Amino acid sequence: MEMLLDKGTWVASSIKTLKKLQHDTGLFSASHKNVATGYHLAWIRDNVYMSLGLEAIKDSRSLRRLYHALLDILLKHEYKIDYAILEKPKHAHQYIHARYDPVTKEEINGHWGNKQNDAIGALLFKVADLEEKGIKIVRDENDKRILQKLVYYLQSIEYWHDKDNGMWEENEEVHASSVGACAAGLKKISKIVFVPQEIVKKGLSTLNKLLPRESKAKDVDMALLSLIYPYNIASNKQKEQILANVEKKLLRARGIIRYAGDKYYNKNGEAEWTMGLPWMAIVYRKTGRNGKYKFFMRKTFEAINGNHELPELYFANSDAHNENSPLGWSQSLLLVMLSESRQ
Repeated sequence: MEMLLDKGTWVASSIKTLKKLQHDTGLFSASHKNVATGYHLAWIRDNVYMSLGLEAIKDSRSLRRLYHALLDILLKHEYKIDYAILEKPKHAHQYIHARYDPVTKEEINGHWGNKQNDAIGALLFKVADLEEKGIKIVRDENDKRILQKLVYYLQSIEYWHDKDNGMWEENEEVHASSVGACAAGLKKISKIVFVPQEIVKKGLSTLNKLLPRESKAKDVDMALLSLIYPYNIASNKQKEQILANVEKKLLRARGIIRYAGDKYYNKNGEAEWTMGLPWMAIVYRKTGRNGKYKFFMRKTFEAINGNHELPELYFANSDAHNENSPLGWSQSLLLVMLSESRQ
């Protein structure tokens, strides 16, 4: 769909679409609340990324509700964090869980790629970032205590060389996007709680050894865009390498593939994820490449479906998308992209 409506109309439409995913608890489902794929659940990471859209529209009330709900989840499962701090987890279920019931805030049982260190780094980063911008998230000593324990948790699991499932919840490897998220989060949160600087240095050392690769198995991955936005932890040279690699190897007609050989929703080729298009627009805007920003903004609008939504993905070389529509993460980045055009 071309950008037939003015930006103000698109912002209003996207806000409405995103808010439909929010529950009374403040948490967001990853997609529609009644979708049968499991995307009615709330992921820590997805909620952090959906908060970026709330920040873009200056909805401080919803931001606080969202982060208070995430902190309440961690406080509810504080015993688990205590165990992990006491002894480094040996099994995936001992890690902080990645997804929850958005109403009860309970963990969702079952086998899952549950070792997602980047989600904890993302949470620490954004809590501190919002506080820095004058949006008070930390309510009391309980919140401060759990944030401190998250620091000790990342220290205990030795995130800088811990093999996790990464942003896409798949194979266990040391992922640059996970290490970078944790290092960025620890750097930011150090203004609020105590952070041993040695664990930040270890993360940055690993990150610089891995980049511009995502891992030993993957030379390029869409997840690397997070090191530019929101974390801004990559060097200028690394940013250019990441952007060039993603655009050259992963860009498709209706989205960005996550990585070469991706099997998720693979029908005659890797699925094309819509979130990658506004994400690329945002990072090009932030690196001063306005021509590329406008190019990816147009690509984003071409990926919007007939319901004015950005679905999770389109099947390869097709105008058909999967049932996860809208994807909250994509809608949020669309709002950020549009807010960048007004700056």
